[in-house]
Amino acid sequence: MSKYRNRKVETPDGTFDSVKEYSRWQELKLLQRAGEIHDLQRQVPFVLIPKQKDERGKVIERELKYIADFVYLANDGTGWRRVVEDVKGLKTEVYRIKKKLMLYRNGIRIQEV
Repeated sequence: MSKYRNRKVETPDGTFDSVKEYSRWQELKLLQRAGEIHDLQRQVPFVLIPKQKDERGKVIERELKYIADFVYLANDGTGWRRVVEDVKGLKTEVYRIKKKLMLYRNGIRIQEV
């Protein structure tokens, strides 16, 4: 059991951080088969702050990334749009900051499930 009380799940599709995340993956796969969504991906990284280097080129700070649980295209009635989705149980302070950075830096609102 992790510190957030979720249980990792090993599946033929890979390892998921929780039963809830795996269940959502199953739902999204069904929606994709039905043609309601397209280009379903999981564990998609987004750079929020690039790595920082000193004047000699030595990395002094690693990049800060947000890793989305799922990314896919969904039709909102006017066309296909990209959806970035996160399966949430507990919203940590780090997650809240990354969510704000995603909107500020990339113009992307994270859809929480």
